[in-house]
Amino acid sequence: MKRPVALGLAAVVSFGMALPLARAAEPPATAAQATENTEKKESTLPEGAQRCVNLSQIRSTRVLDAQTILFEMGGKKTLANRLPRKCPGLAFEKRFAYKTSLNQLCNTDVITVITNIGAGAGCGLGYFEPWVAPEQIGGKPGDGKLEPVAPPPK
Repeated sequence: MKRPVALGLAAVVSFGMALPLARAAEPPATAAQATENTEKKESTLPEGAQRCVNLSQIRSTRVLDAQTILFEMGGKKTLANRLPRKCPGLAFEKRFAYKTSLNQLCNTDVITVITNIGAGAGCGLGYFEPWVAPEQIGGKPGDGKLEPVAPPPK
């Protein structure tokens, strides 16, 4: 009875080990293909958004919900980072940490939710986009939503 299970496990392990080898056998991308892929990625950047921010420019952060973090920057500028997916525990804890070897925080970096018992979920960042407080464009103070708020009628 134990023998078929062991053979099944060996097959799964063998397949898992063969997959990286199969990928390694693929021909490397040409310089033209790499440039084309980079251009495609850059074209998806929303207008006014940026991929990275300098760590020295970050003054404070504020978690709005499970998917949105505001970064208050030097010069009274605020950037919103809309995570690609909801980050478990972020809305409740409202605390996170990040680690980077550069002097920038980028959309390719991961934040870790800080809980009372230690590290929580790890979540990828999105782009950094300009954000204006809703009360500055006719919304309610503290609204904090990223959706555009219609200006008050004149």
